[in-house]
Amino acid sequence: MALILTFLGKGGTARTKIAIAAAKLLASQGKRVLLAGQAEPTLSILLGTPIAADPQEIAPKLQAVQFKASLLLERNWDEVKKLEAQYLRTPIFKEVFGQELVVLPGMDSALALNAIREYDASGKYDAIVYDGTGDSLMLRMLGLPESLSWYVRRFRQLFVNSDLGKTITESPLIQPLISSFFNINWTADNFAAPTNQVNNFLEKGRAALADPKRVAAFLVTTGDPIEVANARYLWGSAQQIGLTVGGVLLVSSETSVNLSEEFIPLPVSVVPDSTTGDWQTLIDALPNFEAQALQAPKPIEIDIHNRQIRLFLPGFDKKHVKLTQYGPEVTIEAGDQRRNIPLPPALSGRTVAGAKFQNNYLIISF
Repeated sequence: MALILTFLGKGGTARTKIAIAAAKLLASQGKRVLLAGQAEPTLSILLGTPIAADPQEIAPKLQAVQFKASLLLERNWDEVKKLEAQYLRTPIFKEVFGQELVVLPGMDSALALNAIREYDASGKYDAIVYDGTGDSLMLRMLGLPESLSWYVRRFRQLFVNSDLGKTITESPLIQPLISSFFNINWTADNFAAPTNQVNNFLEKGRAALADPKRVAAFLVTTGDPIEVANARYLWGSAQQIGLTVGGVLLVSSETSVNLSEEFIPLPVSVVPDSTTGDWQTLIDALPNFEAQALQAPKPIEIDIHNRQIRLFLPGFDKKHVKLTQYGPEVTIEAGDQRRNIPLPPALSGRTVAGAKFQNNYLIISF
């Protein structure tokens, strides 16, 4: 499995330069690297070579690819048809062709995430450097497995417990009707077959995101106070989806700029705002990404013995954090990100006894 590395911050071109330099650095270490970017021409211009929708080698051990949502949607449509045929006796999507599909808002993020997953699963790469948008929308994309898994487990249980779900399960009249439409016994397994497939798929994504050996992000900022504030906000938002942030890359021509206080306990590396083509200077300033990611604070820690959950939420203060417990899970809201935390068996069924925000940590007691 590959290390998936990405960068967060507002500085678009500087962030892309760092992604290119990071990919070159990892390739120089003997790793098989894929540099993935968006449909805009920035990556191609900076590399000085056209980037296609399929991986192509641009240097020894280094390949590059451009994610084009319309083409990704077209290629994935055949997989959708296969899933439909697996469950429906009479498929309805067979008359719709991938070449005519239009990308709707939000689809491009899901398609990019799936493309990263497929390249990772291919086994062809030791590292994938993703030059995404670097903002809150990209964080939502990376957090899709976590978010979707909540919808599946929450609404599946609601359906099973509802009058409609019980009627479908118990009625001898509805069973033959359902069997005439579907290829599997939906009634007997309470939709377990398809939902278990989805849950297994999403669980792999959640496990990868929670492992700093598998997925890590680094903040990119300048010394400008507004960019620093944005970087801190993205730092806290990344923790909300369970993404490890390993460090900070300060783009500056002045070595005297010091942002250590704003990003404690993350290490801050000063990198030059190098011109196009001057990659070695930038490469030499980059940190050891893998080592720093492993040393970074964990987004969440569960202490069964003391009946506590600790969430690391830098960039926010007490007034920005909201805690609720409406269902079987605890819901944390910070900034514009919401996270539902399944309680381990030892804490399941317990209500929150208290919570405090201290030293960038939300500490929840049961």
